Amino acid sequence: MRIGRSARAALALATALLFAAAPALARGLTIVRDVEIEEHVRAIADPLFASAGLVPKEVDIYLVKDERLNAFVAGGQNLFLHTGLVARTTTPEQLAGVIAHEVGHIAGGHLSRQVAAREKALGQMLLGAALGLAAAAAGAPQLGTAIIAGGATVAQSGVLAFTRSQEQAADQAAVTYLAAIGLPPRGLVEFFAVLEAQDMRMAAEGDVYRRTHPLTRDRVAFLEARDAASPWRGRTLGPERAAVHERVRAKLDGFLADPQRVLAAWTGETVPARIARAAAQHRRGAVEEAVALAKGLVGERPDDPFLQELLGQILFENGRIAESIGPYRKALALRPDAALIRLGLARALLELPGGRGTEEAATLAREVTRAQPRDAGAFRTLGIAEGRLGRIGPASLALAEAAVLARDKAEARLHLGRAQQAIGPSDPSWLRLQDLLRAADDLPEPRERDPRRR
Repeated sequence: MRIGRSARAALALATALLFAAAPALARGLTIVRDVEIEEHVRAIADPLFASAGLVPKEVDIYLVKDERLNAFVAGGQNLFLHTGLVARTTTPEQLAGVIAHEVGHIAGGHLSRQVAAREKALGQMLLGAALGLAAAAAGAPQLGTAIIAGGATVAQSGVLAFTRSQEQAADQAAVTYLAAIGLPPRGLVEFFAVLEAQDMRMAAEGDVYRRTHPLTRDRVAFLEARDAASPWRGRTLGPERAAVHERVRAKLDGFLADPQRVLAAWTGETVPARIARAAAQHRRGAVEEAVALAKGLVGERPDDPFLQELLGQILFENGRIAESIGPYRKALALRPDAALIRLGLARALLELPGGRGTEEAATLAREVTRAQPRDAGAFRTLGIAEGRLGRIGPASLALAEAAVLARDKAEARLHLGRAQQAIGPSDPSWLRLQDLLRAADDLPEPRERDPRRR
């Protein structure tokens, strides 16, 4: 992938923040952020949360970059879905079935019945790393560019495994939750069939889902019987949701799978196929081919914010900063509520030569921090913009906020010290500075570096 100098610098800076943020967790768990994908998953999951008596906005969903089929809950009301699972569910109903099953574990209190120390360690590791960093910590807010470091060993091999009785209880709950939104359990039955079809590959990769969610013939038989008796048998989420699901799968494949495999698999002139190929060409460094595909999509569907965003991302990440501004602006005009698109435009403006976009970038980043106050990447962008504008107090405060969210005590102390020199008691930011000082004091002390290691 070819990245222009200014875009590369931004990515390097944010990546440095990422690994400084959690040096003990700097391998493995990668959180993917993308507006279209997140909205699709939420559209499926929120009604299921509500049917289980949960408050949807109180359940956090994280998309984990991992090609293996897996989904798990941890640390309370937190749902983690592997990108491989989402990409291999061929229908939205299959994804709904998996989510309904995981909701059964949450609502059934199964997590609290596990060994307390193991639950606490996993929850703290995942959520401590996830807090604030997930939004855009690696330089661009779209798919595959926002990452956080997590405990790979704990996250993948130490994920809580459920007993057969808990699995059966979650299946029964899933049937109830699906029925409440007018769906049969067919999707979950089909997902189990996907697992069966992956036996050879899963044996080689490590069958994560089967280890953490024991699959038995009795479970399959139960779900098939419930599907046959369901008054909603044959009902789906509809063609529009199916079309979005296909786009989501194409985007995940295009940005995360092997580019050559993507180009061979996603042929034809459908919108999802061209999205997948545009992303794959972008990743393999075929810039003109990627731009041509993205521009063709935008030309046909100029009112699609996610296609405008895709074009903006491809241009930005290949150093064509000025060209990326227009698509980003159009995407934001179409979806002014999308904080990740707003942040993408802010970062592009920040990279314009001569600093001519810096003031607007600061304004946009500030708006994102208000909408997503746990987004360390947004505060980092705001701090950089404020610093370039010579506003030392606001810059130091924003960078301190990013460091506190990233749980980096040393970095937080550095920026808070600078903020204290620039912000006095009469400043409106004084109270927030005091809050951050207390929050930084509560962070764990940084581990001393081994002098024998370079």
